[in-house]
Amino acid sequence: MNEILFIVTILVNFIAILLSYKFFKKTGLLVWVAISTIIANIEVTKCIDMFGLSITLGNVVYSTIFLATDILSEIYGGKEARKAVRIGFFSMSVFTILTQIDLLFIPNSQDFVDGAMHTIFEFMPRLCIASLLTYFISNTLDTYLYDWIRKKFPEDKFLWLRNNGSTMISQLIDSILFTVFAFLGVYSWEVIINLSIVTYVIKFVVAFLDTPFLYVAKKMQTKMKEEK
Repeated sequence: MNEILFIVTILVNFIAILLSYKFFKKTGLLVWVAISTIIANIEVTKCIDMFGLSITLGNVVYSTIFLATDILSEIYGGKEARKAVRIGFFSMSVFTILTQIDLLFIPNSQDFVDGAMHTIFEFMPRLCIASLLTYFISNTLDTYLYDWIRKKFPEDKFLWLRNNGSTMISQLIDSILFTVFAFLGVYSWEVIINLSIVTYVIKFVVAFLDTPFLYVAKKMQTKMKEEK
């Protein structure tokens, strides 16, 4: 069941990005980055088994941030992609602060979610700090790598190289840094190393699968120009 849901999640996320771009253009991609940073950091608190591996949820939606910034880099330039990174950083920071304030409220006798909120959000500050650091480093690196590869290989036939080259390198950095920052002292080094490897494999697969969707976004941009 988890494997089927994994495939469904990938399709839903990628289609949602294309719809965001189709209906709201650049703004839609910026909003997507803000939404996905928050969702990914909630989902990462849940552990699942998939393809015989133990992984944390949230890898798919987090990986879509790289697709969104790659589309921004390709169509609007690296400056706009880095703007999206900063928006995501700000969104996650505000979300973390507000959830920690929420936990301080004393629930009344009718409340039934306070315990669940504490379970998720009490662990979140550490995850958020780890996520904020790795998110900013890896996504900023991704935008610069994309620009660098694009200067070396500007032709459209190398679109796949720009997308996969920048994302797979930055995702490797992201996977290592996040698992170490988030789970050091929580799990053993063996578990942390295994989580890093598995997390990167999942992100590698998602990055590979998002390539056709980048081509679709590029064609959508060309069509919108022609119609305009």
